[in-house]
Amino acid sequence: MSLLNDKQERFCQAYILHRNATKAATTAGYSETSAHNQGHRLLQDSRIKERIDELTNEISTDVDVISEIEKQYEVARNAGNGNTALKALELLAKVRGNNADEVSTDEETLEMEIVNAIRVMGLEKSFQLFELAFPEEFTSTTDTEAGSDNDT
Repeated sequence: MSLLNDKQERFCQAYILHRNATKAATTAGYSETSAHNQGHRLLQDSRIKERIDELTNEISTDVDVISEIEKQYEVARNAGNGNTALKALELLAKVRGNNADEVSTDEETLEMEIVNAIRVMGLEKSFQLFELAFPEEFTSTTDTEAGSDNDT
């Protein structure tokens, strides 16, 4: 493999941490105005891709990252902190590679996941989302109620 310059090496290392080319480019020392383009360009370079693969394979840790994130999710969920719980779920998806093919999609499992998500979000946020998903149901209910108020 051809040697990378210092900025390119820093980009590879930062990319391993962030999994975001723009953020990695900024961290490596590229200007914020060109970081998006530089990050994209660097990820097209076969030497960069090869180095990122090497670094990914070298990563080892004594901490079971998945277990730690799952614990943080449980703490956040039990404390009613929906934003933190959702962030933990996002991290779990990234760490696990978000392998949608391996996820059980039977109706009962899906229903329980939805119920758990609703509990994390809370009642008010859940109603807001239902209103976004089914605006015609909320509009017709509101219109009907408003019409019955006018009749009295």
